[in-house]
Amino acid sequence: MELLEQIETYLVRTKTPPSKFGRMAVGDPRFVEDLRSGRRPRRLTQERVKLYITASDANW
Repeated sequence: MELLEQIETYLVRTKTPPSKFGRMAVGDPRFVEDLRSGRRPRRLTQERVKLYITASDANW
């Protein structure tokens, strides 16, 4: 599954605003909006986001 799809699924499931997700996952409140606009994150940033989602799922 593509990173943006994983994020969108997470946002719907947890009812988290996109800006809060970006701030918590990578320190960038515009992260999700930028992805929606075509931004391509670096591999390390992708890994950070996936780790954040995995860790949050474990606590959810």
